[in-house]
Amino acid sequence: MKPREFVSLLGGAAAAWPLAARAQQGEWVRRVGVLSNFAESDLEAQSMVEALHQTLQELGWVEGRNLRFDHRWAAGNSTRIQAFAKALVALQPDVIVGHVTPAVAALQKETSTIPIVFIQVSDPIGAGFIANLAHPGGNITGFTTYEPTMVGKWVEMLKEMAPRVSRLAFLFNPQTAPFVTRYYQGPLESSARSLGIQAGANPVHNGSEIESVITALAREPGVGLIVMPDSFNIVHRERIIALAAQNKLPAISPYQFMVAEGGLMSYGIDLVDLFRRAAAYVDRILKGEKPADLPVQAPTKFTLVINLKTAKALGLTVPDKLLVAADEVIE
Repeated sequence: MKPREFVSLLGGAAAAWPLAARAQQGEWVRRVGVLSNFAESDLEAQSMVEALHQTLQELGWVEGRNLRFDHRWAAGNSTRIQAFAKALVALQPDVIVGHVTPAVAALQKETSTIPIVFIQVSDPIGAGFIANLAHPGGNITGFTTYEPTMVGKWVEMLKEMAPRVSRLAFLFNPQTAPFVTRYYQGPLESSARSLGIQAGANPVHNGSEIESVITALAREPGVGLIVMPDSFNIVHRERIIALAAQNKLPAISPYQFMVAEGGLMSYGIDLVDLFRRAAAYVDRILKGEKPADLPVQAPTKFTLVINLKTAKALGLTVPDKLLVAADEVIE
């Protein structure tokens, strides 16, 4: 699909006048902010937001009639995301959707009263967003991604795909994914040890560090790469995929779109579906329910995707066990 144009959603007199006119005619126009750490040009991000819009429309919230969206896209920039959070809160929307941990953290600094629905957050309790999953408390609730034990699946599947792997490197940006060390690292290293594999963190902060880290890893024998859940990795996925291919590194990620774009394999959730589910919470909040009373929801379906062309280029033969288990095989 082509990127949706959000010019009319971002403000300006041309967009505001018809909404104001409708409000004067007796229709109550509600306002929903959306803060994402993805890039606006990202087609996958656009698909996610489109799912939010479409589902809300199905629930009776029609853009331009009784609903207005305000979108902000930080594209992995920590300074920009805080500024955008401040700007969105200043608009006093009825609810804000925070996409990924950095967005929610930025919003939490700006408001303790405006309802926030988070999407794609790994550790909302550890991040201090909620009190507990069943009763979030405060003004924040939403939809998580992975339990810490999920890393065991990534370790096992990558080892099955590439049996010669004896060391695992996991890639993340500590600024955008501070939860990796406290939430995933312990279980990951434990799972690796159980298979006789050494595992180590490889933090990166920018594109050039991605290149230097992956290039250095490729000089060592038996290295496999785990691309951790991190909006930074999504923003920079094209470079990660290219460098892994160029350096013959077998890699697994949580993102099926990375496999469609040339990555080896993924095991994770449908992020577009999370946005559809989040729309239901936005709807309930717009109708008067409180975030404190809406339990945090976990994903229910996981998908394994394998790229046979990439496996062949890496000199790997995909085991029958993985082929049978795969939900999608790209040839």
